[in-house]
Amino acid sequence: MNRLTANNTTLSYKIGEEIEFTELDLLMEVPELGGAPEKIDVTVLSDKVKAYVPGIKDLGDLVFKFLYDNSSDEANYRVLRKMEKDNTVATFQIVYPDKTAHQFDAIPSVKMDAGTINGALTFSATMMTQGTIKVIDLGVETPED
Repeated sequence: MNRLTANNTTLSYKIGEEIEFTELDLLMEVPELGGAPEKIDVTVLSDKVKAYVPGIKDLGDLVFKFLYDNSSDEANYRVLRKMEKDNTVATFQIVYPDKTAHQFDAIPSVKMDAGTINGALTFSATMMTQGTIKVIDLGVETPED
């Protein structure tokens, strides 16, 4: 069994037809990914127990936490704020240390986090997903067709 930590997890993005992903640096936290579908009650009067069918999944709020950097045009805070301002749908990719990846399309919404004495300045990016989350095994080689 391979036991992993979240260390070295990355979040990258690409916009439109770009081929390469660009990493967003200074990532501190990633959210839970996935979700359970809503239960739709389909119980009829002749049933002895309740019956359900799966409904639509709610992925919830995907909130990523970053160490604040606003030092250049390529800084994580500026990049994500520009996407928010322009309502840009970007493809985001999270890659874990074992090369498992999650990809999803989203529009970020950025906010500064609360500040404290002796605390680092951080900000959060909430992703408004625009579809499903795909799981990709980047570390697994697939044979060519």
